Amino acid sequence: MKDYAPDKIRNIALVGHSGTGKTSLAEALLFVAGATTRLGTIEQGSTISDWDPDEQKREFSLNLSILPLEWNDHKINIIDNPGYMDFMGEVKCGLRAVDVAVITIDAVSGVQVGTEFVTRFADELDLPSVVVINRMDRDNADFSSALSQAQELIGSKCIALQIPIGSQQDFAGVIDLLTMKAYMGEKADEADIPADMADEAESLREKMIEAAAETDDALITKYLEGEELSPDELANGLRAGILSGKVVPALATSATNMIGVRRLADTITSLCPSPADRVANVDGKEIPADPSQPLTALVFKTTADPYVGRLTYFRVLSGSFASDSHVWNPNRNATERVGAVYRITGKDQEQVTAVNAGDIGAVAKLAETQTGDTLGDKESPVTLPQISFPAPSFSAAISPKTKADLDKMGTALARIVEEDPSLKLERNASTSETILSGLGDSHVEVALEKIKRKFSVELESAKPRVPYQETVQSSAEAEYTHKKQTGGHGQYARVALRVEPKPRGSGFEFVNETVGGVVPKQYVGSVEKGVLEALQDGILAHFPVVDLKVTLYDGREHPVDSSDIAFKIASSMAFKQGAQDARPTLLEPIMDMQITVPEQNTGDVISDLNGKRARVQGMTPMGSMTMIEAQAPLAEVQHYSADMRSITQGRGFYSMSFSHYEGVPTHVSQKVVEEAEKAHEAARS
Repeated sequence: MKDYAPDKIRNIALVGHSGTGKTSLAEALLFVAGATTRLGTIEQGSTISDWDPDEQKREFSLNLSILPLEWNDHKINIIDNPGYMDFMGEVKCGLRAVDVAVITIDAVSGVQVGTEFVTRFADELDLPSVVVINRMDRDNADFSSALSQAQELIGSKCIALQIPIGSQQDFAGVIDLLTMKAYMGEKADEADIPADMADEAESLREKMIEAAAETDDALITKYLEGEELSPDELANGLRAGILSGKVVPALATSATNMIGVRRLADTITSLCPSPADRVANVDGKEIPADPSQPLTALVFKTTADPYVGRLTYFRVLSGSFASDSHVWNPNRNATERVGAVYRITGKDQEQVTAVNAGDIGAVAKLAETQTGDTLGDKESPVTLPQISFPAPSFSAAISPKTKADLDKMGTALARIVEEDPSLKLERNASTSETILSGLGDSHVEVALEKIKRKFSVELESAKPRVPYQETVQSSAEAEYTHKKQTGGHGQYARVALRVEPKPRGSGFEFVNETVGGVVPKQYVGSVEKGVLEALQDGILAHFPVVDLKVTLYDGREHPVDSSDIAFKIASSMAFKQGAQDARPTLLEPIMDMQITVPEQNTGDVISDLNGKRARVQGMTPMGSMTMIEAQAPLAEVQHYSADMRSITQGRGFYSMSFSHYEGVPTHVSQKVVEEAEKAHEAARS
């Protein structure tokens, strides 16, 4: 494949709900362009896009895939993205690397949850969009219904650029409203518009002409004065409208029958913006798509390969990304040595001397660079905005299956999180668990399967333990004398402590109020150590004790039998006695939640939250959606994503962050204590 100037490149992302035919559409585009000699299918696991074994096993996309082709003396870089909601992080990456979002909609199902999400993501990036109503060959396919739903979602700027000739098993071709010709079958053979569709075509063409004219003052004046716009003027108007986001054209296809696919490729090359049309602007500085300018490239994807190592995918905004060179990473304040540079087609890599402005490529074995970083020239540094990822909504406690897996677990988890930044990895100090969080249970499950396949490490997942804490609600005093005689030197220490509550979140405080040396200075530290050890063991259910003050106010030593260990034991026992008398109670983590749901589901969501001991703080209308702010105990909302998906049919989303600890209600506390005691006994046996 030859090098193309930026104005001859089109970077597009195929996005949409799962099952709308994105991968089949990509395969069809590759086939009609001659980039592949056989038409692969998802069912047979033979598509160029879904080459990952996990994708072939599940029969849907899990990762973005880069698929370049040549058409009409242009290069089209297709990024085929997953549609399943758990893998929306990949969609975020794919959209940052392109100039156009091609939103695929099923002609039967119409607008679905995934359609809404990817449309919102494209809007966040001010990304030009094209709607493709695919699978027109299916039973009950209805172009008009799907178009109406798209217009309801996107607005009146969504206009038909094509209309289908027939539907379902009779879908035979499309009418292009710009050329006013019919294009029939797989080969897009040119034909006259069927007579019975002429009026519909004229009516929709008028709407298209109006949309094109409104993009330019001269065109709208000419249109309003009743003059006919030339084909070039119409094309220029549509091109400007798509670039500005004022026009979202809708096309019709059947990817599996390859009808409308050639006209889609024609539309992409003739009407969609190139990298030269979309000049990036960072802090007031324009970054033109010019190979002669200093290098600026965005890293939009990283993969971890056990053999090749780290493979970094990038989009070059300006300059040239050359092999055997050095690039500057301002995010890491590091210089990276570049070895071989590749063009990517699915899983295949073609080594090239350079990847120029506007194009997409990959490089292996960069030491510091991560997804979202900028690579460029140290003398003219530019830092592009990071990629924004959805907040994780599902967490699992991860443990190794064997001792051998334990040794490699940390490295394998770090590599998989590096590959997919929408995964989060943390160590919970309170529960001593390794927590992996993702966008859903399937997201975490696939990550563990990847680790097993790529790094030969078998990991198991379980529901994380809630990191409860314990504290006291009143003051109490206690003393304990540790006395043990075993022949020779014995053990002796007497400790008297006062236990008092402190404000929530203020931590632990130890005070020595003894006078006259009743507890020698060398043993005061041992007393504090004994208390600290007892804090970790807990009072009620072996959870850490927090927010209290312990005062050593009296004690006694023995000149021969006292020791550090004796005072540690005495202080630990004295603390436990005092804490039991100071009305111990459980504390649970309370989470701040921001829940965005369709307006019609608001009542059901609030009802469900009330059943989870949540407190609704407020509601904010956001068009057709409502944002609910609430606080809820973590124990009740650990796996809230499944409930949210069920109540809102997948249309709701939320973010959750830690707020504070507060007391657990008595009826809940009793159950938690019983379960904790059972778990403690099981661990000891």
